Amino acid sequence: MITPVILAGGSGTRLWPLSRKSYPKQFADLGQPDTLFQATVKRLAGKGFRRPVLLTSEDYRFIVSEQMGGVGVLPEAIFIEPEPRDTAPAVLVAALFLQASDPDGLMLIAQRITRSLTRMHSARRLMQHMAPPRPDRL
Repeated sequence: MITPVILAGGSGTRLWPLSRKSYPKQFADLGQPDTLFQATVKRLAGKGFRRPVLLTSEDYRFIVSEQMGGVGVLPEAIFIEPEPRDTAPAVLVAALFLQASDPDGLMLIAQRITRSLTRMHSARRLMQHMAPPRPDRL
């Protein structure tokens, strides 16, 4: 199974004034049925995926929970960063969590925009097929 890891942070400077530090673009209503965050969550739910692991800041913890509830997806875990440290430390936290909870699983760091769901799911199937078996399970 693949565990989606969704990093929900950002400084909110690119689409100002719609997007701002307290409410970055991935949470904003951009005139679509779902926010970018919700679309990402929905795209990575269902067959072949475990519940997502979320990493976010103290500022966004309630927004993340509310928007996940809005699309009916429960997270596996939500980790709150005490202060922004960029991507690498957040991915490390997720990897350590997954090592303990699903050592045979595969981790996918989610992007907010995917142009082709068909290609994404083809890549997912290929990744699962190519993952080497664990030697202790042969």
